Amino acid sequence: MKFWRKADCVTLSDRQRAQSANQLPADVTQSEPVMDQEADDRERYRAPALDKGLDIIELLAATADGLSRAEIAKALARSPNEIYRMLDRLVRRNYVRRTPEDRYELTLRLFELAHARPPLNRLINQATPVLRSFALRAEQAVHLVIRDRNIPVVVTRWTVPAIGTFLVRVGSRLGLLHTGSGHVFMAFATPEERLLMLEEQDPGNPASLPPDLNNRLDLVRQQGHEMMPSARVSGVSNISVPIFGPLGTVIAALTCPYTQRLDKQGTPDMQQALTLLKQAGRELSQHP
Repeated sequence: MKFWRKADCVTLSDRQRAQSANQLPADVTQSEPVMDQEADDRERYRAPALDKGLDIIELLAATADGLSRAEIAKALARSPNEIYRMLDRLVRRNYVRRTPEDRYELTLRLFELAHARPPLNRLINQATPVLRSFALRAEQAVHLVIRDRNIPVVVTRWTVPAIGTFLVRVGSRLGLLHTGSGHVFMAFATPEERLLMLEEQDPGNPASLPPDLNNRLDLVRQQGHEMMPSARVSGVSNISVPIFGPLGTVIAALTCPYTQRLDKQGTPDMQQALTLLKQAGRELSQHP
């Protein structure tokens, strides 16, 4: 017959009262240090089998010629048996294929899944509520810009109708040298990427960077934004921030064509709009 100790029979209400008093019941001792909240959150929902499968996929993704089962087990410090079971499932689900040389490599299954919904549509769907929130809080228009063959293109925008702020048409192709979005893309690009971007602007006759623009781009990269008067419309200042993808590269830019309101007092000024735009950029970025 099994006997239960009193400590084993603490009721839920007892525990709730103990927690609200910030102490444990008198007959329950604390023998281990309390784990910090962040570490506790990481460990609370562990799925070891899923972790093993993802480890294998990530390992194979970094290998050009595939790996044998023994090489995978050694690289992941796992036993051959547990690797075999996981590989068998991945092969049956068509994420991994076994070659005639008895090696394992990734199939195009992940590529197909990633493109089941076009990436641009996903980005616009994710950005729309963020742009709407910014427009309501800043009382300014905002648009999202991507690089299409190295040319900045406006793909979506948002404003509050009652505000009547300056709007850029969806589909507009922007310049690199004289726009906030163009400066953001070039600031976070490598020198080689900058040359390609300039070549696309004028094929066969790429523009050269003005001497002072390099210093400007260094500043944009350092401060994480561009703020400059519009080169096309008087009284408009372009505020632009980058949106980062999961690999740390800039995949898009958010730009607010800021105009100062004269018909209403207490509206966000340019610095406040910049703060709100940076918050929106961070929300949309996908840093790992």
